[in-house]
Amino acid sequence: MGNVSLPTPVALAAGTICVLGGYLLGVVAGPATPERTTAVVESYGDDTGRLCLSGDTITDQEGVSEEGSLCGRWRRTQGSTSTPAPGDSFRFVSMVVETSRESDEPTQTTIIYGDVVR
Repeated sequence: MGNVSLPTPVALAAGTICVLGGYLLGVVAGPATPERTTAVVESYGDDTGRLCLSGDTITDQEGVSEEGSLCGRWRRTQGSTSTPAPGDSFRFVSMVVETSRESDEPTQTTIIYGDVVR
C-alpha cells in the first residue's frame, strides 16, 4: 500500500469544513436551549423563595398563570448576592418540572433561574 500525503492547505480546508459542518449540524439538529428574557418582579418571599414576575415578555413562558404572572421557586445564579424587590427588572430562564413527594401523582413546579438586572 502506498503512502499518500495531502498539501497542508488542502488538509486545513478539509478540517475546517468538517468542523463547520459539525457546528451547523449541532445548531440545526441540537436540543432547543431556553432563551433568557427580562420581566418585572411582582413579589418575592424571602422565607419561601417564591418569586412572581410580570410583563409582556413572559406571555410565551411555560407556567404562566391566567392572571398573566409567572410564579415559581427562585434559584440564584452563582455569585449572586442581590435580592429581588417589587419593581426590579429581572433577567431569567424558567423551567417547569414534575416533582412527586409523598403522593404518587407528580405535581408541576416552576423553577426560575436568574438575577436582578443592575
